[in-house]
Amino acid sequence: MIVARDLRKTYGGTTALNGIDLDVGPGTVCGLLGPNGAGKTTAVRILTTLLRPSGGRAEVAGFDVATHPRQVRRNIGLVGQHAAVDELLTGRQNLELFARLSHLGAARARARAGELLERFGLTHAGPAKEYSGGMRRRLDLAAGMILAPPVLFLDEPTTGLDPRSRAEIWRAVRELVAGGTTVLLTTQYLEEADQLADRISVIDAGRVVAEGTPAELKAKLGGDRLDVVVHDPARLAEAAEIVARAADGPPEVDQDTRRVSAPVGERVAALTGVLAAFAEAGVEAEDVAVRRPTLDEVFLSLTGGDTR
Repeated sequence: MIVARDLRKTYGGTTALNGIDLDVGPGTVCGLLGPNGAGKTTAVRILTTLLRPSGGRAEVAGFDVATHPRQVRRNIGLVGQHAAVDELLTGRQNLELFARLSHLGAARARARAGELLERFGLTHAGPAKEYSGGMRRRLDLAAGMILAPPVLFLDEPTTGLDPRSRAEIWRAVRELVAGGTTVLLTTQYLEEADQLADRISVIDAGRVVAEGTPAELKAKLGGDRLDVVVHDPARLAEAAEIVARAADGPPEVDQDTRRVSAPVGERVAALTGVLAAFAEAGVEAEDVAVRRPTLDEVFLSLTGGDTR
């Protein structure tokens, strides 16, 4: 449903996109991750026909974004970084307004607004200014679905929301995808990509530096890791020596959190061996766990630890 080949965008002497490739299958979620200024929003603006590319090509729903922008727009919805709703209007009035702007007749606009209010749980009759942040974003999402487009672009849809509101948006996105909608999602929350995305493309300096499922990207950092939090900071070095004997690589020690972390091969054997050695040495552990690498660690590894 979304294809990009060697997509480029330059502004004077600045390169925003430096030849990215994308392939997004129908009914899936593709997550675009990258530090600030990596080119995520530029890519979305090109794919939604708001910008013309400087080079390469892109198709959305089978239509070229440069040569058939009108057909592309008929097949997409776009939810930007800030809720585009009129706070003085009710949720129903907002949706009817968007429906009329999308060239639906008055009767069809009323019917479509009612369908979306029910679907997104937006039955509050008051003005949108009385909505919570999560309700506003759900209303914005509903507005993007007025024409039931097969492709939906979500540009950092949960920025600034509290965890409960974020979970509401995640639930709404999952329901849309279950109904066959294809979603391209940019986000600054790595947990969000981990929760929603079928595949992830990591963008840095205008290029795709890695892509795959969340599990595949995590596997690039190796297998499981053993994490131990020591009760007594004076025994942290001793704990690191014990963990090192069971690990497949040198342990990492964090003095501030009293944590020792190391890659391990046989997770059960490593866990039981370390616990037995701790008991024998009298080292008390506050927490012991075996886990997979997080998407945060993958991100920092792929972007060279860039704090942007």
